[in-house]
Formats: sequence, C-alpha cells, structure tokens
Amino acid sequence: MVELYGIKTCDTVRKARAWLDARSVAYTFHDFKAEGASPERLAAWAGEVGWETLLNRAGTTFRKLPDDDKAGLDEARALALMAAHPTLIKRPVVEGAGRLLVGFRPEIYEAAFG
Repeated sequence: MVELYGIKTCDTVRKARAWLDARSVAYTFHDFKAEGASPERLAAWAGEVGWETLLNRAGTTFRKLPDDDKAGLDEARALALMAAHPTLIKRPVVEGAGRLLVGFRPEIYEAAFG
C-alpha cells in the first residue's frame, strides 16, 4: 500500500495526488497539518534519506523561525523542529513505492510507479 504524506492545501502535494490519480495508483493520504508527524517516523525517514532532504528550508515556516532555531542545525534539532512544526517537512513524502520519495518530480514517480 502506498501512503502519501503532506498538507492538502500544498500545491506540490496537489500535483502529486493528481499524478497518482491519473495513473490509478491507490494510496492513502496523511495530512501533516491535521495528524502531525511522529518523531519515530521522522527518524526512520531521516535514516533512509537524510534529515537535510526532509527539511524544507525554502518554506515560510523555516524563514519565520528564530535565528537561534536555525543556527547550527543537526539531525536531532531538525527532527524536533519538524515534529513540532510539520510544515517544515518537505512535501510530499511517499512510502510504499519500494523506496521513500520526498518531493514531487514526475520522472521519479514514473520510475517508481510506471
């Protein structure tokens, strides 16, 4: 089973969902904003793709963080921030395609699901 994690109002998540829907890929959706993200799941993802890949530094949530929170980030601090502020997680995250996908790029989805 494929699990797609994201925020329903995120444009990139909408694109990923439309791509999956157009190809009849069955998935369940987990909304970070409504359901959060467990520290254990975040740690597992970081172990697979690295915390730097998971952390969305381009979003407004990251830019609005106090400078003290952003300075000297390491894995433990980044994971704690992502657990406290799920909008800091790069979206979407897809589990179940035989690997973990972070972000949406049609060519990568095609390789995973095509």
